[in-house]
Amino acid sequence: MTGLLGAVLGTVVAVPAGTVAVIVGQARRVQRIVPVAMQPPPRAEGLIGPRLPGPPLTMTVLGDSFAAGYGATRPRETVGVLLATALSRGAGRPVRLHRPAFVGAMSSDLPHQVHTALQQGPDVAVIFVGGNDVTRFAPLSAAARHLGDAVGQLRAGGCHVIVGTCPDLKVLPPLRPPLRWLAALRSRRLAAAQKVAVEAAGGHPVPLAELLNPFFEADPVRMFGADRFHPSPEGYARAAAVSLPPLLAVLRAEGVIPRPGSRR
Repeated sequence: MTGLLGAVLGTVVAVPAGTVAVIVGQARRVQRIVPVAMQPPPRAEGLIGPRLPGPPLTMTVLGDSFAAGYGATRPRETVGVLLATALSRGAGRPVRLHRPAFVGAMSSDLPHQVHTALQQGPDVAVIFVGGNDVTRFAPLSAAARHLGDAVGQLRAGGCHVIVGTCPDLKVLPPLRPPLRWLAALRSRRLAAAQKVAVEAAGGHPVPLAELLNPFFEADPVRMFGADRFHPSPEGYARAAAVSLPPLLAVLRAEGVIPRPGSRR
């Protein structure tokens, strides 16, 4: 059992067998508690800002249920549509949004999503992934490598890439110690590895644990949806709010969209 926890943490640890048994039991109970997605997230794709002048920018959203908007009831509540709408306004151009992200995805699922995304010729990609790698005990080094490879492939296709690194999962209300401690440790380690991999591949990481977690910790009733695992519409709005400034900053720096006050 101690060896199991060592594999989970990706390091050598000395933990009492009883503690490991508690963690494994808690993880199994959480997996039973989290509801299976009975219906898909809203179909958050299409042309946004169609009346604006100029050719549309193409934006793709990759990753897991967070990226897909599970728990939202309308497309406009998903993080992808919120970001695409704000980007359209900032650019003064339409944005064509695609969403290869799907519920339950892990970092190892990114190659298929990237292949689908590149067929659309995206100008910008936004990736949210990692939570399932943490909770399903995937090797963290492999998860970060999959993400880095995905960013590299998108960059090679001429796409600018923004990645929301893994939030600190200790914020999830159903988690109790010692599982909460383990989830916090794994999510922090994954976020650090993701940052390194994303930057090495030419992408731009956004530290969600730093920017987003404080809002979920301060007001979990409003920020979480009914399952207390996925964000509510208010939670997705906050996620979009902290992700938008880095997204716009990158695209302005690269000359993709105009800087405020400049002529289009």
